[in-house]
Amino acid sequence: MKIILFIIQKEFKQIFRNKAMLPLLFVMPFMQLLILSYAASFEIKNIKIGFVNHDNSQTSYKLISKFQSVSIFSLSENFSTIKDAEASMEQGKVDVIVEIPNHLEKKLLNDNETSLSVIINAIDGAAAGIENVYVTQVIKDFNQSIKSELVITSFDSENEPYFNVIVIPSFWYNNTLNYKTYMVPGILVLLVTMLTLFLSGMNIVREKEIGTLEQINVTPIKKHQFIVGKLFPFWVIGLLVLTIGLLIAKIVFSIPILGNVFIIYGFAALYLMVILGIGLFISNFTETQQQSMFISWFFMVVFILMSGLFTPIESMPVWAQRITYINPIRYFVEFTRMVMLKGSGFYEVRIHFIIIVAYAILVNFLAIWSYKKVN
Repeated sequence: MKIILFIIQKEFKQIFRNKAMLPLLFVMPFMQLLILSYAASFEIKNIKIGFVNHDNSQTSYKLISKFQSVSIFSLSENFSTIKDAEASMEQGKVDVIVEIPNHLEKKLLNDNETSLSVIINAIDGAAAGIENVYVTQVIKDFNQSIKSELVITSFDSENEPYFNVIVIPSFWYNNTLNYKTYMVPGILVLLVTMLTLFLSGMNIVREKEIGTLEQINVTPIKKHQFIVGKLFPFWVIGLLVLTIGLLIAKIVFSIPILGNVFIIYGFAALYLMVILGIGLFISNFTETQQQSMFISWFFMVVFILMSGLFTPIESMPVWAQRITYINPIRYFVEFTRMVMLKGSGFYEVRIHFIIIVAYAILVNFLAIWSYKKVN
């Protein structure tokens, strides 16, 4: 035990002597948390919308006014022809074009229906889908309001009664629909993962580069003592980063932490063993810090994109959903959101615990097995 403590002491001294590493440990992660939480958003605002009004009736101007009253839409201009509007979209000056046909008001009065042409810039398919929902919702609301103004319905004994059904939605777990509430827990998981993976892998490889690893290998220090002493400081740093990140999430972004904090730390402690094991495994097969960084970043990009952090796993193809079962980041992202936002207890997340424990045993066994004390 004394040998492990001496190695841990040596590692902490080495970490804090490196002036370049201290900002990397305690400044960059929280700057990234603050910046990414605002930048990583799928919310669409300031949609530039243009109109081609062929009707010029009071109803058509009410429709344009309806769009102007919605804060997410920014009126670009009113175009005289559809060609002018399309040219403006090609130049990037307008995102959505609404073409109002001739005799809009007359058709509504006589036929109780009409059609609008909506053109949406779909270079960004995800943004175009959201813009389509916004436009459809505004037109739907306008349709309901104009119906009561233009159509006079009389009821008598022979007519069927008219029922108006009103839907009142109830949003659970994020009643303000704040996107940061969804993103901040996931970004916190991402930062803890990246920091501990990169630093643990690079630290061991650095010992190879400067030649101190060979000196340690010829000492009577046992393999498990060296590995525990080498990785334990980064395990502590990972929990410290998680603590400060949770405080920032609570104080700066007002993210609710409805579940038990001790469950979060218990899961994080096991999860960090998985990540540190992966870092050790990568370092066993690399000779330089550049190689370690490249391989670590390759796996991190795949893990991040298939973790459900930015896109729902349910929307992925079936084969991709199956691959996510071997992604440890997926389980930590799901776990964090369930505990922090839903207030889930141990029973609800027990499967996540079992999977991470199995993952930690497997990864660390492979890492220790592949580590050699000889060249």
